[in-house]
Amino acid sequence: MISRTLVAFAAVCTVALCGCKATPPNKAEKAVATFAKHHITVGGKDKKNPLQATPASIADGKEAFTHYCVACHGMDGQNTGVPFADQMSPPIPSLAADNVQRYTDGQLKWVIDNGIWPSGMPASKATLSDDEVWSIVIFLRHLPPAGSQGEPEMYTH
Repeated sequence: MISRTLVAFAAVCTVALCGCKATPPNKAEKAVATFAKHHITVGGKDKKNPLQATPASIADGKEAFTHYCVACHGMDGQNTGVPFADQMSPPIPSLAADNVQRYTDGQLKWVIDNGIWPSGMPASKATLSDDEVWSIVIFLRHLPPAGSQGEPEMYTH
């Protein structure tokens, strides 16, 4: 009797799950998620970048970005040449997008340090130094035009 009940329950669950379909979020859902990220879940809002934006600090940020971030965000930070960027759930955002650029420098550092769960954004706290992360934040504020840096070499072979 118990095994029939379990089989019936499993069949109902399977049918129910097969009928589920995830759809992209609508405008209201995006607005709620963006508000939550900018005001509740992402920390560091009041932290100030101790580095100044100079040609050298932008170059340092680009160098660190090239070593750590290119595989997912492309050479230009806008996913150019990243074959899976749109297939991730959630999709990998263009770092030039308004909803990314609206983060404070401290929030961008927090995201790089801690990652964003449950997205594919990993934490880098044990990998990158504070100066490397702050320089990446400067680079993110000075991204090159989309497509201008070519595709990451790892995807061209």
